[in-house]
Amino acid sequence: MTTGQSARYRPTWDLALDPLMSCKLCLGDFPHEQMTTISQCQCVFCSLCLQQYVELLIKEGLETTISCPDSACPKQGHLLENEIECMVAAGSMQRYRRLQFEREVLLDPCRTWCPSSSCQAVCQLKEGEVALPQLVQCSVCRLEFCSACQASWHKGQACQDNMPIITFLPGETSSFYKSNDEDAPIKCCPKCKVYIERDEGCAQMMCKNCKHAFCWYCLESLDDDFLLIHYDKGPCRNKLGHSRASVIWHRTQNILQPKPSHHSQQNSRSEQRAGTEGLHIPR
Repeated sequence: MTTGQSARYRPTWDLALDPLMSCKLCLGDFPHEQMTTISQCQCVFCSLCLQQYVELLIKEGLETTISCPDSACPKQGHLLENEIECMVAAGSMQRYRRLQFEREVLLDPCRTWCPSSSCQAVCQLKEGEVALPQLVQCSVCRLEFCSACQASWHKGQACQDNMPIITFLPGETSSFYKSNDEDAPIKCCPKCKVYIERDEGCAQMMCKNCKHAFCWYCLESLDDDFLLIHYDKGPCRNKLGHSRASVIWHRTQNILQPKPSHHSQQNSRSEQRAGTEGLHIPR
């Protein structure tokens, strides 16, 4: 055996002495090669747990910046885009980039979404007049609407809080969007009034805009009902739709995130689509 071979050779009893590393998510112990280190904060998790964590956040559209799953991370690190790309499938990565773009539009005072449910293109505002309501004409569907309230353009009239945010093109019907029925697919967040669409999933909704938790069926606040006792009695009994444990874990991850600023709430008056969150997804 050569010197080089001797240096690389490790008997089985030596391998057994290698220390195992603990994953903070599943609490399991794994060898180093089955662990992944987040470069920004150097926190270490088993590769499978970290992959599932990232996939879940992308699937649910919870955050565009995927933070370290350790709530006590001293550096409050987040995963870089190249790290995320190495973990998830191409379809998930495409969705993640789309979520990033939507977030950029949401925070840009000079851009807004076309409120038509069949268009939802990105429209540009006049930079010098972003603080005032202005006429916006969508370059795709030619719809004219108010930049402030997203309703049809109302020259010389003040915006009204109760004006419909979703605007319909000729031939579209608004009956699908009536929010009086408990089974209606689109309703307003009871707190910030942003429109949310529930495609499927659990009855506990958390608004992407203001982080308010509420029951989809009766709109009652769930902010102080962490254990979701609301679904143990009354007309919403057994209507949660998911296991209680999974929903509580989901909600815990959102509570740890900071609430949006007043500025971001001002720029989010557009239709939002969601599974368990209010998330705007252009078509």
